[in-house]
Amino acid sequence: MKLTVVGCSGSFPSAGSACSSYLVEADGFRLLLDMGNGALGELQRHVGLYDLDAIFLSHLHADHCIDMCAYFVVRYYRFDGGRPEAIPVYGPEGTEQRLTTAHADTPSEHAMGEVFDFHTLKSGSFDIGPFSVRTEKLFHPVDSFGIRIEHNGRTLVYSGDTGTCDALTELADGADLFLCEASFVDGKEDIPDLHLNGREAGEYAARAGAGRLVLTHIPPWTDAERNLGDAREAYDGPVELAVPGAVYEV
Repeated sequence: MKLTVVGCSGSFPSAGSACSSYLVEADGFRLLLDMGNGALGELQRHVGLYDLDAIFLSHLHADHCIDMCAYFVVRYYRFDGGRPEAIPVYGPEGTEQRLTTAHADTPSEHAMGEVFDFHTLKSGSFDIGPFSVRTEKLFHPVDSFGIRIEHNGRTLVYSGDTGTCDALTELADGADLFLCEASFVDGKEDIPDLHLNGREAGEYAARAGAGRLVLTHIPPWTDAERNLGDAREAYDGPVELAVPGAVYEV
């Protein structure tokens, strides 16, 4: 599998990064994980507008899904070559209504469903293209799902947004690459069921026996180097900060 970081800023875009969005490719299939603020522009550096095969939305906070409204325009109003077939979109219950409300002026209440083939996420296992995936509902103020992606014996896990919970350890068990949020700073923010800090991300990677940890979703107001150092104290495997454009072979 090939993982490309499209955007990795948490809560709102930074001067150097769009919000959460990650491109996963294998066997010619392109799966996008989240499409937050600014992601659609950055995505075009890596793939054509109509070359995605499926989209996974971990949850419905704007910094993970709002550019789907712009992507609706791209697909619905395409005249050169005609409107493409509806692309599968896997998201929490209410995804279609959330995007329709956010867009506010769709041609009809069903227009989103004409270009996006919505599938409601639940905890469980299924296939997306060549990928065997498992999703787990984690702890966040809205329904939020982490995803485990397996292909040819290799495993990539993306936490989405989550507070501390046992399900995350199970999801990340033995992952070759663990892409984990680290929004908070250890000793500074302590809000249950919302986000992880760098130390906690490292602890989860250690408990899960992950082969590599990449910290993501760090807001512009958070000291990323502090979170990196905290993660390294808790986890002795390779760990680094996600940066836009970074590519990983999993």
